[in-house]
Amino acid sequence: MVRAPAAAPKAPAQRKPDPEPEWRNEVARRLDAYRTRHPRPEEEAQAGLPFSLHLDQIDESEPEWAPAGPEKEPPRPSARPATRVARPKPSESVEISVQPELDFSASRDDRSRPQTALVPVASIEDRRWAGMLDGLFLLATFAGFLGLFRSLGGDILLHKVDAPVYLGAFFLLYAQYFALFTTFAGSTPGMQLRGLYVVRLDGYLPDIRQLVWRSVGYVLSAGTLMLGFLWALWDEEHFTWQDRISQTYVTSGTPLGINESALRQSQQTLGH
Repeated sequence: MVRAPAAAPKAPAQRKPDPEPEWRNEVARRLDAYRTRHPRPEEEAQAGLPFSLHLDQIDESEPEWAPAGPEKEPPRPSARPATRVARPKPSESVEISVQPELDFSASRDDRSRPQTALVPVASIEDRRWAGMLDGLFLLATFAGFLGLFRSLGGDILLHKVDAPVYLGAFFLLYAQYFALFTTFAGSTPGMQLRGLYVVRLDGYLPDIRQLVWRSVGYVLSAGTLMLGFLWALWDEEHFTWQDRISQTYVTSGTPLGINESALRQSQQTLGH
């Protein structure tokens, strides 16, 4: 019996490459249209996207996958041609000069606080006692003027209409009291009794111009319902308005450049 020759085994059919995804074709098409509208020099030309290469460039001589066997290994896919991507040029570094933080407290020309620790600012308590003494002297002087006015035949009435007149007269006496003693004696009688002196920010005795401005500061401090005096409670250096305006302050120490005994003698002479 003659047997028909066995049919030769069929070669495994080669797997056709999968079609290109639609979204990749759309992106490649739009990129080509953009390059057509906006051409670039060759050195700055952007390299194409890796997936824009068509699959026919891949070597199809070998099947993408072969049946696994003891002697054969699945072939590796052929490497795609390397595309050189143009790297962007490094941007030049720009140095920005930042202004340092302003520190007025470290300024050499700082004229807002005492310049020496040898002549410290008098405490608020000492200045309060000096102010109380000056207030008593003012009240006594005002009472003396009222008594003199009454002795000359005047009438002192205690009506609401007369209150502004009395307040105005007392404020005028207050302004004259501080202006005269500050300008000509350098300090008020209350300060002299408490051993307080008016000095400049550098610790020396002030000049006549600064004393005049201090007299103006006394008027402003009292004319604002004593707010200028209360300002010392919040001020960093415990300065009042008259201190800030005249660039002077009250100290319990000895001013620089003068002997304490000579200073006391000159103040007593000016006070009389």
